[in-house]
Amino acid sequence: MPINDSTTALLNALSEQQVPSFSSMTPDDARALSNEVFKVSDDQRVPVAHVEDGTFEGPGGPVSYRWYSPDPEKRLPTMLHYHGGGWVIMNIGTHDDLCRQLVSRTGCNMVSIDYRLAPETRFPGAIDDCYAALCWVFENPEQVGANPNKLGVIGDSAGGNLAAAVALRSRDEDGPKIGCQVLTYPAVDAALTYPSIKENASGYLLEKADMEYFYNHYVGDTDKKEPYLSPIYASSFSDLPKTLVITAEFDPLRDEGQDYAKKLQGAGVETEHKMFEGTIHGFLLFPQLLPQAVEAFELEADFIRRSLC
Repeated sequence: MPINDSTTALLNALSEQQVPSFSSMTPDDARALSNEVFKVSDDQRVPVAHVEDGTFEGPGGPVSYRWYSPDPEKRLPTMLHYHGGGWVIMNIGTHDDLCRQLVSRTGCNMVSIDYRLAPETRFPGAIDDCYAALCWVFENPEQVGANPNKLGVIGDSAGGNLAAAVALRSRDEDGPKIGCQVLTYPAVDAALTYPSIKENASGYLLEKADMEYFYNHYVGDTDKKEPYLSPIYASSFSDLPKTLVITAEFDPLRDEGQDYAKKLQGAGVETEHKMFEGTIHGFLLFPQLLPQAVEAFELEADFIRRSLC
């Protein structure tokens, strides 16, 4: 299927603005650019009854979070959210609208985690923070109105990687029970071995050169097939939570996400996979421009409600 008209319009608009590739910039410049590109104006922001910023003590110092709730007086099912951005860029601000979209549709809480970024903190710093966040919410549910028996993890791109790694680690370490994981175009293969990496290497917002740039900053000397870095290489996929995987047709990460879903299914994990045709990596960040983003939000919200509520 060819790339769809709305996605083409988005790519043309970015091209006309001469938005450079992330891999051509320093991390600080790439962060500044992502903050601008993914900013949502106040009049477009989805209203949520309660939004509160806080911190908890993580393994490397205080970790910031943002708690979203449709009713802060109730103990609700709660999703731990890990933002995308190649472990190098983006933050809870760039993904504020994404969290609001899902809270408004699910009636669940969302706790978005501002984990440490690379290259200042390399692997496993981000996964340490994200797993610590899950444990903190489980142990201190009253701080964020959570029902500790109904927790899930969700992330896009690098955040999908972190959500998958947290699920693996919680299983391996007998940590908090996770009711579901939502992996949106997840990065699960640091070795970049799948065909779509070359097939969609350039021209579709996220490029192969960007993934190499992000991994070079994040990985350090770690074996690229270490399972918490590359969940696709886990020795076992059994006993993982119910899973939804979303991929995009014109995405370098398409094939690894699809194969991860297959590995989970093969291990007996209840897993759903939807590949959105005609669109690109990161499409959920543009719901005002891309109708498929709205469709994906509805799909994710339905899955979360069925899994946790």
